Amino acid sequence: MARDVMVCLDTHVLLWWALDREKLSAKALKMCTRMEQEGGYASAISLWEIGLKIKNQKLEIGLTIEEFARRISLTGAVQFVPVDAELWLANLLLPWEHRDPADRTIVATARHLNVPLLTKDEHIHAFPPAKAIW
Repeated sequence: MARDVMVCLDTHVLLWWALDREKLSAKALKMCTRMEQEGGYASAISLWEIGLKIKNQKLEIGLTIEEFARRISLTGAVQFVPVDAELWLANLLLPWEHRDPADRTIVATARHLNVPLLTKDEHIHAFPPAKAIW
């Protein structure tokens, strides 16, 4: 049975949803609870971001990145969207001066899928076409 996926998670929201829900705003928690039933997306670049932080000892989650990804996939709530040539091109075409490639890719992913992006990031909220929610 197909589900209507209704949201894309930014990297920090993915982490907080999986490991520390108290950091989510009330609205974000409500969206994540709904996402658990209806499905959601996260860019595969979020795994890269988290993995780099673990590797560089800037983040400790008590799991390897592989185990984290496996556990997220097993929930069935979040589908990882591969970063392919189409998304890299969409990233490049964003009329946005923000230079962080991961943020740009996550915004491009949400826009490409035509779903809101769940994020606390003020830089993303300042980019109106992002349809960001917090």
